[in-house]
Amino acid sequence: MDILKFAFHILIFPGFIFTVFMGVLLTGLNNKLVARMQSRVGPPVVQPWYDFLKFCGKETIVPRKAWKPVFLASPVIGFSVLLTVGLFLPAAGLRAFALPADVIVVLYLLAFVSVMGIVGASASGSPFAGVGLSREMVAMISYELPFVLVILAVGRLCGAGTPDGVTFSLNQIAQWQAQNGSVLFHWSMIPAALAMLLVIPCEIGMHPFDIAEAETEICEGTLTEYSGWPLAFFRLTHTVKVYIMAQLFVSMFLGGTLTGITVLDALIQIVLCIAVTFFSCTLPHGVCARLKVEQVFRFFWTVVTGLALISLVLVWLGL
Repeated sequence: MDILKFAFHILIFPGFIFTVFMGVLLTGLNNKLVARMQSRVGPPVVQPWYDFLKFCGKETIVPRKAWKPVFLASPVIGFSVLLTVGLFLPAAGLRAFALPADVIVVLYLLAFVSVMGIVGASASGSPFAGVGLSREMVAMISYELPFVLVILAVGRLCGAGTPDGVTFSLNQIAQWQAQNGSVLFHWSMIPAALAMLLVIPCEIGMHPFDIAEAETEICEGTLTEYSGWPLAFFRLTHTVKVYIMAQLFVSMFLGGTLTGITVLDALIQIVLCIAVTFFSCTLPHGVCARLKVEQVFRFFWTVVTGLALISLVLVWLGL
């Protein structure tokens, strides 16, 4: 029975199937709401899944100058690693894996997913993909610093009573919130929450921080030379990452809302993820123009990093 339960958590809930389902749902709702904000009808909510099936049915073309094994393996490895991230994130109080410092593991795995996009672009041998991967590297340098500072602030708040004075365990963060209320409701953590909401669309590569793709400038950037099933997996990775980042925010800032009823807790998690996606992705997409490369770098290393630092200093001072 323990083996079946473990397999259920990995494959179905909160594992692979639920992760992909939530990614498609959140991305579809985001696209629909953005369209409505721009006075358009918009695609159906399940359009990301239709796109995946459509791309899988297209011919896969490999450039002559491409390093074929790496070019084809990158999207599969990136997608597999992203699904692994979902196994560490609690949904309705359940998850497949737990480590003493799983937040750090999640941080590194998310970075690895972005690196696989860079590796795939570099393996294509295309100069247009080269421009895209350079922009992707700039984006990573921009958001990783405030992302780490936000994690430090949450870890310090929830781990102040531990021997180390800080925790990177999602279990301990969840337990602290169950006893003291959600992290978001502590005034010193509001700047960190705002910083995290701004990090999410840049981590996903979503407008207005989609500098690596920038369709009007470099023809999809890192994905220029991709077609067929490899493009389908890269697109699905982008789709699933929407849920991963939203669920990570919910786990770090909106824990402590569990009722003990799995179905009800799952519904609450879905509603919270929809709300996080709306405020972090839908609103900026609907009302902001795409930023230039230097604007993204400057914005994250000044405004967003500043917000994260404010929370970290306040928490470290015990305020």
